[in-house]
Amino acid sequence: MEDFRSKYPRLSRVLSGNILFFYYLILLIVPNIALCFTEHWSVVAKVANVFVPLSVYAFILSGFRNVSKGFLWLYIIAFFAAFQIVLLYLFGRSVIAVDMFLNLTTTNPGEAMELLDNLLPALVIVFVLYLPPLFISIFMVVKKVNEIKARRSLRLLVARWSFVPAVLSLLCAYIWGGGYSILNELYPVNVGYNIYLAANHQYKLHHYDELSKNFSYQAQSCRSKDDPEIYVYVIGETSRADNWSLMGYKRPTNPLLSTEDGVIAYPFVLSQSNTTHKSVPLLMSYVTASDYDSVYSAKGIISAFKEAGFHTAYLSNQKYNHSFIDFFGKEADDVIFIKEMPGIPKDPKDLDLLPFVRQELDKGYKKLFIVLHTYGSHFSYKERYPEKDAFFKPDSPVDADWRNRPNLINAYDNSIRYTDKFLHHLIEMIKGEHVSSAMLYTSDHGEDIYDDSRKLFLHASPVPSYYQIHVPLIVWTSEPFGQEHPDLVHYLKENSLKQISSSLSCFQTILDLSGISTNKSVDSLSLCSGNFKEGLPLYLNDHNKPLTFQSIGLGKEDFDNLKNNHFRYE
Repeated sequence: MEDFRSKYPRLSRVLSGNILFFYYLILLIVPNIALCFTEHWSVVAKVANVFVPLSVYAFILSGFRNVSKGFLWLYIIAFFAAFQIVLLYLFGRSVIAVDMFLNLTTTNPGEAMELLDNLLPALVIVFVLYLPPLFISIFMVVKKVNEIKARRSLRLLVARWSFVPAVLSLLCAYIWGGGYSILNELYPVNVGYNIYLAANHQYKLHHYDELSKNFSYQAQSCRSKDDPEIYVYVIGETSRADNWSLMGYKRPTNPLLSTEDGVIAYPFVLSQSNTTHKSVPLLMSYVTASDYDSVYSAKGIISAFKEAGFHTAYLSNQKYNHSFIDFFGKEADDVIFIKEMPGIPKDPKDLDLLPFVRQELDKGYKKLFIVLHTYGSHFSYKERYPEKDAFFKPDSPVDADWRNRPNLINAYDNSIRYTDKFLHHLIEMIKGEHVSSAMLYTSDHGEDIYDDSRKLFLHASPVPSYYQIHVPLIVWTSEPFGQEHPDLVHYLKENSLKQISSSLSCFQTILDLSGISTNKSVDSLSLCSGNFKEGLPLYLNDHNKPLTFQSIGLGKEDFDNLKNNHFRYE
């Protein structure tokens, strides 16, 4: 030790225990300070959010003669601090949510790499902040350099003096904090709680087969077994209604569907979730935000069709991710994930699903139900369509930067045009069967594309935006269907300008279109019904609780958009 001090006197002074103590303490508390500026917490909650963890960290670090050893014990906190900073860079607010942890298990590596490529500034920041102290602390522990004599009284003084405002602010938060909750408003306690909730979700997911084995829709068809019928349910990805010309967008993003007979557009549709792993199960089952926990013991819409005597197929342009999406999809008689199939291009486009639709149609089943899960407009948008389909240009560069917004919008609109092309070819394929048939399309959620001064981008943020939950919905019915069921088509048109929750109505509508009744049927939720009732929108929050729009923290810009688009939310 004396050799190190004599050989590197300046370095030994810089690496004294007290200097490192403050260095480590500041790094650990960075996300707490940042959250004070981003979260809508009370003042006393923000004060507690800084001083309570500061006091705890100071006491822990002071308990080690070698302060670097204490930092290594706390490095898991530093790891989550880095994660938190990246999250704030990406979404602008909120702690690391349950959905963030679940997204780690359900996002495929290709999606992750597309996103990470565009988070370089945030990654550089966290590497600069949190890698050097890791190397320094390991060096100090291994070399025992930090045992250079340093007065620990200063560290203990900081710990004691921070303890007083910590206790006082915590008491004040409980008294005047407006329903203050440590589990929600104290970092990193809230992160730990969210990890627990995510682990609990994964545990139930692991036992899904056991929990759902006795579930039945008791589904029955009211139509003749001899009459051929085809119904197709298309679940899109990351498509927002504001960029569909069928929904009022001024750019020609739906040139084919806008001229297709039998297409009915629904411009006032909101999703109950902005994350795929929640919104798709909501679309594929009777489950809603109000009873989401029942998803662990429920089966999907495919099971209802199977019970009613239909041959079923699930065709996906997604990857396996061991979620409810997979569970509900694998209920089908025929299950194809084209990304997992040999001989398919590395990055298949949605039109690559159509040959498999053709195969199902050619099998000649009288009663056929197909669910298609597309890749839609998932970032990176330019990768979602072939170069020959680039109508709006320039469509590059499309790196995640607000200065690239014109190019990003061009690429995004091209992806919507490609969805239009996909749906048009699908309809023409079904129409060619000359039987009673219908198709329903909606998207799981929308997307932010630097639309206002907040400069928000992507989706799945802990607090949604208007653009993330306003989704397109269309229904197409064939001419034979219209002739056989004119009352259903009448109500589909009559309800087209009403306010709709896709998570509530899509399941009920596709079953009504096919003439299937279940023990979960709710007439007032079906767009085919004369009894359809508009309702106030709910949002499924990160802790799986149904909340009103006033309580989830939407920004003023979001409420303005809702008002301007004639949505009611109170």
